[in-house]
Amino acid sequence: MTPDAMTGGFADAPIQSAKGFRAILEVLSRPGTIVAAPGAQPPAPLSPAAGLAALVLFDGTTPVHLAGRHDCSAVRDWLTFQTGAPLVGAGEAMFAIGDWSALSPVTRFAIGTPEYPDRAATLIVETDRLAAEGALLRGPGIARTARLSLPEIAAFRANRALFPLGFDTLFTCGDRLAGLPRSTIVEGA
Repeated sequence: MTPDAMTGGFADAPIQSAKGFRAILEVLSRPGTIVAAPGAQPPAPLSPAAGLAALVLFDGTTPVHLAGRHDCSAVRDWLTFQTGAPLVGAGEAMFAIGDWSALSPVTRFAIGTPEYPDRAATLIVETDRLAAEGALLRGPGIARTARLSLPEIAAFRANRALFPLGFDTLFTCGDRLAGLPRSTIVEGA
């Protein structure tokens, strides 16, 4: 483990964790909303928003999968030191971090069971662009419609068809965060 793994976490954990949790709740309860999520300074290629989500949501009982370039020693060491989360394969993960191409095919992640739909994975998708434009969103938490720049539409439409099963998604770009729960109806741009 490198000394860098011991830096970049929360300076004031109780306050920053509460604010980070509130930001995550905001974006998942209001799909299409984009919020600032500062507070973490993880190693590259992990974004500050993804680092914040990890610090808030992961602990020693949270299996995490790192995909593509995010599966590197700097990120593995940082997550292990900061959260204690065990790193696992895609099929065992409750959370997965990576860019969309590295996480695909998303059908390899848990979608829950009829008895336990809460046992589905949450994907933390790192993006180069996060904007309130593109795909049209409807459903719970959206007054009429919202828009969000998604990496594709077909996978999210297929995911919605599985409801109440399916994965949930957090999108990150720098220190910005957006969410797309499985209950959201996704239509073309």
